[in-house]
Amino acid sequence: MKAFYHEDQSQHDPKFYMKNGNPTPARETPERGDIFRNVIHDLEITLDPSSDFGMSHIAEIHSPDYLNFLQSVYPKWAALPDASKEIIPKSNPGRYASTYPKDVIGQVGWHIMDTSCPLGEGTWSGVYASAQTAISAADAVAKEECKSTYAVCRPPGHHAFSDGGAGFCFLNNSGIAAQRLLKDFDRVAILDVDLHHGNGTQAIFWNRRDVMTISIHADPAYCYPHFWGYAHEKGEGDGYGYNLNFPIDEGTSDTEYMKVLEQALDQLKAFAPDAIILALGLDASEEDPFAVLNLTTEGFGEIGKRVEALNKPTVIIQEGGYISPILGDNLAAVLKPFASS
Repeated sequence: MKAFYHEDQSQHDPKFYMKNGNPTPARETPERGDIFRNVIHDLEITLDPSSDFGMSHIAEIHSPDYLNFLQSVYPKWAALPDASKEIIPKSNPGRYASTYPKDVIGQVGWHIMDTSCPLGEGTWSGVYASAQTAISAADAVAKEECKSTYAVCRPPGHHAFSDGGAGFCFLNNSGIAAQRLLKDFDRVAILDVDLHHGNGTQAIFWNRRDVMTISIHADPAYCYPHFWGYAHEKGEGDGYGYNLNFPIDEGTSDTEYMKVLEQALDQLKAFAPDAIILALGLDASEEDPFAVLNLTTEGFGEIGKRVEALNKPTVIIQEGGYISPILGDNLAAVLKPFASS
């Protein structure tokens, strides 16, 4: 197993997000990357710097206007009278009959889809480095340099749509990694075990059958992202049946979670993928500050064992999971089966 990281990720260093109408200290911080890299060191996994593959893989997933926005918005915002140091939207459009705005305030509302996604001066450098980390991990697996890789990605990506960011996410790292794998593999499955539904990933592959998207997450009836992630959402057109959601109850612990995981893995195996992406959120932990699900460190270890047992080329992309005393332990538990195989 190999791992990848790029130090520029730390340039994205948000200070707050909005929770229940209040500015709240950011949870998606550079310290997360430090914890993850310490685990890599302790497990004696080779940690390589990410390569720069340019924009081509990213641009296959994200729209030109959104990528241009991310690269250019901050100086325009900073030039506004009384501009805040971090950008959050003033308003968001309904997309039914909306027109793309020319002014920066309107563009922020168009592309930043909620108030939990503040954009700062270093955000583009950080999210670009995070995406390159995901591509590097996928590239190593595609070139058969190793059978499994871990991408130390922060910020995470699975809430990012093709044309917008949300929920701490700007570029969809798992989707970008899948696009890279498809250069060498015909069929890719993304298994998302983050606390929250991977709504951006679902939307990106909604009409496609070359990538199966499977998400196990807290029921959106009571948990972010609220509007997506229900069991009846199965894709459309060519993609119908290739998107599967497994919403679970608040407080779900290891035993019940593993029953759902087995259902998900049965569907994944029926798809017969050539390669797998494990979108690894660790925020389902019993000690995560979001405090919604109750997975133990042993439960995360079981997730790692069962995915590794599929014996497929596997790219593990870091999604959520926030500062707690056992965050590093949970990551180590997932990676150990891959590190020893």
